[in-house]
Amino acid sequence: MVSQSPQQAAARGIQSDLGESRLYTLSPPPSIEAFKAICAQNATKDQYPLAAAIEKNVPIYKLAPYSTLTEDQKRDLQDEWYRVLLHGPGVFVTSGMYPDEQVVDKATETLYKIIEEEKKSSKTHGDHFAGAGKNDRIWNSFSKHGLTDPASFLSYYSNPYLDLISGAWLGPGYRITAQANNVRPGSAAQVSHRDYHLGFMSADRCGGYPRAMQVASQCLTLQGAVAHVDVPLESGPTRLLPFSQAFPSGYMAYRLPEFNEFFLQNYIALPLSKGDGIFFNPGLSHAAGENLSADINRLVNLLQVSSAFGKPMENIEALPLIESSWDHLTALYKEKGLSDEVKTFIYAVGEGYPFPTNLDNNAPKLDNMAPDSEQDVILSALLAGKSKAEVVGDLDKFRVNARP
Repeated sequence: MVSQSPQQAAARGIQSDLGESRLYTLSPPPSIEAFKAICAQNATKDQYPLAAAIEKNVPIYKLAPYSTLTEDQKRDLQDEWYRVLLHGPGVFVTSGMYPDEQVVDKATETLYKIIEEEKKSSKTHGDHFAGAGKNDRIWNSFSKHGLTDPASFLSYYSNPYLDLISGAWLGPGYRITAQANNVRPGSAAQVSHRDYHLGFMSADRCGGYPRAMQVASQCLTLQGAVAHVDVPLESGPTRLLPFSQAFPSGYMAYRLPEFNEFFLQNYIALPLSKGDGIFFNPGLSHAAGENLSADINRLVNLLQVSSAFGKPMENIEALPLIESSWDHLTALYKEKGLSDEVKTFIYAVGEGYPFPTNLDNNAPKLDNMAPDSEQDVILSALLAGKSKAEVVGDLDKFRVNARP
């Protein structure tokens, strides 16, 4: 095979692994030197001419009033954002995305109202990284915002730049979800990571997905955030490692100490003003920063936009199928134990992916940042020797908890 530079390999994407084994492994570990070479690239104004500036390798776009854009200008912006996300720095900032501060302020007022209402609940609100109660996290802030203040919700999510940006990476038919995060003064930084989908799994689970899926998964999600307050550097804006999304084995590699150490030595961070947006490829190595300020509550609405393509052709209801076959499954388990046959049947009947769900009721677990799936519920009931009525009850409760 002809040798190629890390940058060339990244540009070739899935084809860069031609002739390699199906799975990425941690033994031997991915090459830290190849990762360093990819992250050593520099973004220039010549490459991204529509950006107002390039700061720390991040293109900054000062958005004009949307109504003034021609169709050609919209297309050109989308083309440039696509290149940034795919094989460029992997992240860009949209300055002045919400020029009307009243829209942001009203949304902020609504989000704080939701936070205060949820504090009255006895339910524990966990987070992917911070322990419960350290910060304020609103799961599904999208729906809660819409139900609490429909007028503010409409003003906020009717911003046409949301569609232009989301469509640049995902095309039409996408779905927006959001989780508001209020990081208080004194809150520690996150550990560097990649995001949804593979980034929320344990290393073992992630390692089961073939190389092509590890790369392709980046194209299924767009991560973003809107600043609801001014976010100076001392308040801990998101730490970013430009170009890191182009490292094909990055979903495995970010978990290794040497990759985290490189991140800590080389990350950048940019201040944001209220109403600014920041959008990035979910494969970009990043982490929320430490809030060293004395009095800034870093309220940011985290946007997660999903591709239309992550859905099956038909709806499968696991509960009646398990009810119908439980006696046969338990008999097979008693005969063969937790055999491949038993596991294969559970994998076929139950939903193995826990999202979408109601994260207030089905909180993520610290070991892999994801909550239980239907398969987990079925397997737990089988191992516990539960009756048909009990497993049906468990699944029914699980389904109720997953509802909005």
